Amino acid sequence: MNNWMESALKEALKGMNANEGGPFGALIIRDSKIISSAHNEVLKTNDPTAHAEINAIRKASRALGKFDLSDCVLYTTCYPCPMCMGAIFWARIPTVYYASSMDAAAEGGFDDRVFYEMILHPESSLDLRPIDAAKGKELFRQWLDKNNRTLY
Repeated sequence: MNNWMESALKEALKGMNANEGGPFGALIIRDSKIISSAHNEVLKTNDPTAHAEINAIRKASRALGKFDLSDCVLYTTCYPCPMCMGAIFWARIPTVYYASSMDAAAEGGFDDRVFYEMILHPESSLDLRPIDAAKGKELFRQWLDKNNRTLY
């Protein structure tokens, strides 16, 4: 077994056995060193975004003092959900190793496929209503005019 994945699985068991969240763990590695280790804490924090991958990304960003994790690798115990996948993209993590498939997660009571479908057609699942578009667009104009902005 891969040593990094073994650590991620132990992290998942730690959180699951403490009733802090589901059976999910994640590690962020850079230069063959663990930068962060985290598990799902949705139940502990009552935060639906407290997934293992999100928690690991937040910890790694704090530890490294940067939001760009393009020099890191993520190990996670399960194929990332759409929210975590988005965070992985925003963190610019180029490689993700995962243990369980989407099908295995569904069999374990965590079926994320519906969310992937909803993302393809959000209007079929959400009541999305544009409002004050001109004011919203003005924010982006001001952002582009800002001389000291940092792109991410």
